[in-house]
Amino acid sequence: MFLSVSPSPHNLAQVDVSRVMRSVALATIPGIVALVFFFGIGSLIQIALCISVALVSEALILKIRQRPISHVLKDNSALLTGLLLGISIPPLAPWWISVIGVAFAIIVAKQLYGGLGFNLFNPAMVGYVLLLISFPVTMTNWQVPIELSQYQLGASDIFSAIFTGFTTTGLSVNELRISVDGITMATPLDTLRTDLSLGLTTYESFTKPIYNGFVSVGWVWVNLAFLFGGLWLVAQRIIRWHIPVAVMATLAVCATLGFLVDPDTHASAFFHLLSGATMFGAFFIATDPVTAATSNQGKLIFGAIIGLLVYVIRQYGGYPDAFAFAVILANMTVPVIDMYSKPSSYGHQKKRHPKQGSSND
Repeated sequence: MFLSVSPSPHNLAQVDVSRVMRSVALATIPGIVALVFFFGIGSLIQIALCISVALVSEALILKIRQRPISHVLKDNSALLTGLLLGISIPPLAPWWISVIGVAFAIIVAKQLYGGLGFNLFNPAMVGYVLLLISFPVTMTNWQVPIELSQYQLGASDIFSAIFTGFTTTGLSVNELRISVDGITMATPLDTLRTDLSLGLTTYESFTKPIYNGFVSVGWVWVNLAFLFGGLWLVAQRIIRWHIPVAVMATLAVCATLGFLVDPDTHASAFFHLLSGATMFGAFFIATDPVTAATSNQGKLIFGAIIGLLVYVIRQYGGYPDAFAFAVILANMTVPVIDMYSKPSSYGHQKKRHPKQGSSND
């Protein structure tokens, strides 16, 4: 006779927070390599800047709160917040964008709630939403993929563009968004949303250089790279499969239904899954153990809510990508999800409510 132990509420492995955060950070390496390959080293500079600001901000607020600094910094949670936000910021965004976003994420979204384990919302996404609402043009102006760019930039040009707004040859960041055919390019999701608002069909939009048929140049490989890192996390049992699968499945179902109903105004599921921050968000953002649902059933519901919100905002909202908003909105539902999906204690059964109208007369 074999005893089967369910994953929750029992802990399968005693893993310290520092190791979990470090493993998640390592899993982002394939995605970061893809970002650098297609969009240049600007992402590395943003990541380094964000991590530095995150550590300094955490140390300062801990000193003000009279908490031990070195012990808290060693849990790598601030490092991971800076890393995730740095990945999300456009490679050529001005340096102060990273400073504002990360400082807000650490000080307000994390420490003012009491620190790790007490925050209600994903700190990295709170910082990102602050930047997206406050500086929408800057935060949606990603660099043109290198293969489509009119200008070939060196490391000094990229460093100068981030910290001064101009390359060493005097080109502005806006000029660097011009493609080889002289057209200023936006991200694939933003391009599609804009074209649909102008009355073009998806097929007409997909003829633009930023698309290679029905996939996004560069972004498809970035998503596949983050998918690879996410699957490694699942294999290492750092995260569970429930949230990523629920996010991707719900997004795919919604996109497929929309495409079948009206393919002229709705992109396919393949496009949605491999564009924007889909894989990065599904595996590295939505799975935050502090702000996500706890039970396996709750994780599926939580992931499904995120997938639905991502599709609705992408298709009908005012922002091209939607993961930050979707995750924060889904964070609000976690207390209710946990209440109704809480597993029974070991050796107990869920109470059954008596049928309406029954009596023991």
